Amino acid sequence: MGGFPEGAPCWADATLSDLAAGKRFYGALMGWTFDEDAEERYGHYTTAFSGGKRVAALVPKRDGRMPTAWGVYFAAPDVAALAVRIRAAGGQLVTDPVQVPPYGTMAVAADPGGAVFGLWQAGEHAGFEKSGEPGAFCWTEVYARDTARADRFYEAVFGFEGRDLDETDGDYRTWSPAGSAPGPDTAFGGRCLLGDAFPAEMPDHFLVYFAVGDCDATAAACRELGGRVTAEPVDIPYGRMAVLTDDQGASFAILQKE
Repeated sequence: MGGFPEGAPCWADATLSDLAAGKRFYGALMGWTFDEDAEERYGHYTTAFSGGKRVAALVPKRDGRMPTAWGVYFAAPDVAALAVRIRAAGGQLVTDPVQVPPYGTMAVAADPGGAVFGLWQAGEHAGFEKSGEPGAFCWTEVYARDTARADRFYEAVFGFEGRDLDETDGDYRTWSPAGSAPGPDTAFGGRCLLGDAFPAEMPDHFLVYFAVGDCDATAAACRELGGRVTAEPVDIPYGRMAVLTDDQGASFAILQKE
C-alpha cells in the first residue's frame, strides 16, 4: 500500500515498560488484536490490528530511561532529505535514519521546542491500513509554548498549509498537506498552545488521537482498566473528546466524531 503524502501522519506507536500489560489494556479498551510473532531482532515490536487492519504498535522499552509515551510518525518519501530540512529549520535528529528491512526506513527527530516525532519511509510497511474510524488513529497535534516558532518549523520542513481556528478558546492552528486548500476536509493535525493551564515543567509534545464510538464509555472503561482520565469528555466543534492515560502512564486522546 502507499498513498501517504509527505508529512502526513502515517503511523503511531507506544513505548511501554510492560508489553503484556499494554496488550491487555489496549485489547480491552480499543478492541485491538496483536501480532503474536513479533520479531526478536526488532525488540518484539508488536503491531496492533483493528478489524484485521494495522492501526498502531506497542514497543517494549529497551531501558528505563526511555519515556512511556505515544509517538506519531510522518510519511517521508526521502528520510535523508527531510533530515537535512529538519536541521536547517532548527530541529535535530534524535535517531539518524536507519533501515528496518524489509519494512522501511525510520528516523526520530525533535523540533526546536523539543517535541519529538518520527519519520517513516515506507518499504513493505506503508503505515496505517485503517484510520479515521473507531479503533484507529484519527488526529495528532503538537503542544508548543512558542507557537510562532512551531508554525515556522513545521511549515518550512513539511510545507504544511496552516489555518488558524477562530472557534476555539485558545491559540490553535490546523495543518493540511502541502499544496492543498487548508480546511476541515483536508486537515490531519494541528498545533495547540501549551499555555499556563499546563504544568510549567511539561515539555512541548505531540498528542495522538484515536477515534471511538462512544467517548464517555471509553473514558469510563479506561478507569476500570487502571488508567486515568486526565481531561474529562467535552464537546468540541468536531465531536466529543477526552484525554486518557493508560495504566503505565502513556497519554493519548480519544474522539467521538459528530
